[in-house]
Amino acid sequence: MHSTTDYGPDGHSSARHESSAGHEPPGGSAPAACLGYLELLARGAPAEAYEDPAAHTAAEGGVPAAEQGKQLALRIHAELEGRRRREAELTALFETVHDLAGLRDLDDVLQAIVQRARRLLGTEVAYMTLNDPERGDTYMRVTEGSVSARFQQLRLGMGEGLGGLVAQTARPYATQDYPRDARFQHTLPIDRGVGEEGLVAILGVPLLLGGREVIGVLYAADRRERVFEPEQIALLRSFAAHAAVAIDSTRLLTETTQALAGLRAVNETIRRASDIHDRLTELVLRGGGVDDVTRALAEVLGGRVEFRDSVRFGDVPTQAGGAAPGGVASGGVPPEGAPSGPVPSDGVPAAVERSRRDGHAVREGGSWVAAVSAGGELLGALLLHGHPDLDPVDQRTLERAAMVTSLLQLARRSAGEAEQRVRGELLDDLLDAAHRDPHLLRDRAARVGADLDVPHTVLAARLDPAPAAGAPSGGAAHASAAGAPPRDAGQAPDEAERQRLWSAAAHLAATRRGLAATRDGGLVLLLPLEATDRGADRGAADSGDPGPDSADDVSRTARRAAAELGRAVGGPVTVGASAPVPSPATRPGSVAAAYPEARRCLDVLSLLGRRGDGAAAEDLGFLGLLLADTRDVTGFVRRVLGPALDYDRRRGTELVATLDAYFESGASPVRAKDVLHVHVNTVAQRLERVGRLLGDDWQAPHRALEIQLALRLHRLTGALGG
Repeated sequence: MHSTTDYGPDGHSSARHESSAGHEPPGGSAPAACLGYLELLARGAPAEAYEDPAAHTAAEGGVPAAEQGKQLALRIHAELEGRRRREAELTALFETVHDLAGLRDLDDVLQAIVQRARRLLGTEVAYMTLNDPERGDTYMRVTEGSVSARFQQLRLGMGEGLGGLVAQTARPYATQDYPRDARFQHTLPIDRGVGEEGLVAILGVPLLLGGREVIGVLYAADRRERVFEPEQIALLRSFAAHAAVAIDSTRLLTETTQALAGLRAVNETIRRASDIHDRLTELVLRGGGVDDVTRALAEVLGGRVEFRDSVRFGDVPTQAGGAAPGGVASGGVPPEGAPSGPVPSDGVPAAVERSRRDGHAVREGGSWVAAVSAGGELLGALLLHGHPDLDPVDQRTLERAAMVTSLLQLARRSAGEAEQRVRGELLDDLLDAAHRDPHLLRDRAARVGADLDVPHTVLAARLDPAPAAGAPSGGAAHASAAGAPPRDAGQAPDEAERQRLWSAAAHLAATRRGLAATRDGGLVLLLPLEATDRGADRGAADSGDPGPDSADDVSRTARRAAAELGRAVGGPVTVGASAPVPSPATRPGSVAAAYPEARRCLDVLSLLGRRGDGAAAEDLGFLGLLLADTRDVTGFVRRVLGPALDYDRRRGTELVATLDAYFESGASPVRAKDVLHVHVNTVAQRLERVGRLLGDDWQAPHRALEIQLALRLHRLTGALGG
């Protein structure tokens, strides 16, 4: 081929190409070659095919070359447009995968998927529904482009509408005109929601997990008729697959997070259980008590921990390891502490019985109860308040604490029983062997914390049956008010009651630095006198001398012992006291000599109906004079007439003589004035003064008898020079 240059009238040149027969372009003329190249480009032919385009191009007879070029160009344009679309789809899918890799908030990921699906498919609305296994339907989860509140809150039953059918069959469905499409089950709520949104063309694809489980539906929709192409359905299915992965990944992440939280909670529980195990072990090794167990358990489990003794579950609690007032575990060893008073009965006894029977802690209301028992014997119960829901590990911790408590109680009981045997044997020796070595007695007493060099009193105690008729008196009334169940009239105490009385007496002796023993079907105690702070008298007591007010100290000791023992056993305990025993170690025989007096005083209290009371012979008037071994006539006269005698001595009056004349005259002031040779008004004034000195009841029968006896003895002692 060669070129020739021609010059036109304007002087410009133009090139003209000429082809010789031997230099034609491949495949024929130039237009034909161009068409061949376009054909190859439209078909996506390989590069080697471009060497001979004519061999791959079929001539279309009768079709102008320009028309053929146009058709090929349109095909190439469509191909390029499809590739651009696929590139955008791949970009969107890559972005979605990137979002899933970062796994931000699930709502953000699902919203991004719906937005991209709407943009790439060119629809006006896109949305997603998720299945609700509990309700058996599918509900709206995410929307993009929606304007209807009704539509955004729509729920579709399985098989209802296009979405319900997709969720039920796990297959994609599309419609170009949903309102008039009879393939779907139309319902009024769905049609109203779709109509309010104005949707016409709808495409729905399932969200599949593992290719089988449908968890929801992804939609693309327009408000005009539209045919969704297979490529668009495939694209929406790709987005649906990513949405399913996002939902499943979030679910797995949530489950993993919850599992980790559960493991952390279990580890914390195990750590607390290990902590309480170590602390309880340490308590056992160092000989701790119930108080220590309840404190440790409260710190580890939280809430409030309470120990109740087995004596009276219904109305006497023991908090923080304490014991009820006088509440004593069997064996004579009460738990530590003492609450202030009874509380209302609750369901604890029944819960304790269930716990002992089942061998596990049981729930009672808002608390947990674990029985403390050993060898079938109930020793008490641990109560955990403030934990209505207790996990198995903490429940086991409570049960382990109950086991440790039973071990501590048994160990404490054994030590207490050994100590009580020593105390009982020492008191038996004082009662039976009057010639014991004082040094040996002091050593034995020191081992149990007793001091036999200070003044003591011997107490005889007995749990009296309830009176046959009438209201209870004295300590019996107090015991009844405390909630103790009354026994039948005249019913003797049973073995359990006697055991509780002995346990309470042993506890009282231990806390008061005294001694206790059983004797003659009852109890005998040797307790130090409860001397008040009286200065000089305190020094006398320390030296072994009872002091001038020792009678009051004996009475106070007896009353307190009766009250404490009565509260402990829940019934009237009567206590008779002897005269003061100055120094039992120095004069061992004085204890044995004092015991009969305490026994006689106890019998008289019962005969007088003063069950549950505590008193000494000095508190019983003239009967005390008869009961006491000392026969202290002067002391009796002083107790009865002392104020009047002192008044006469100070004022020089004759009140005692007036009293004597009054009773000798048959309690007649008129006859008494003749004996005294005074006016009757003078007698009346003197008797009024006597009433103020001796008490308003001085003329009551029992007081009048004591006063007359004291007057007789006063005259006799005066006549004998006593």
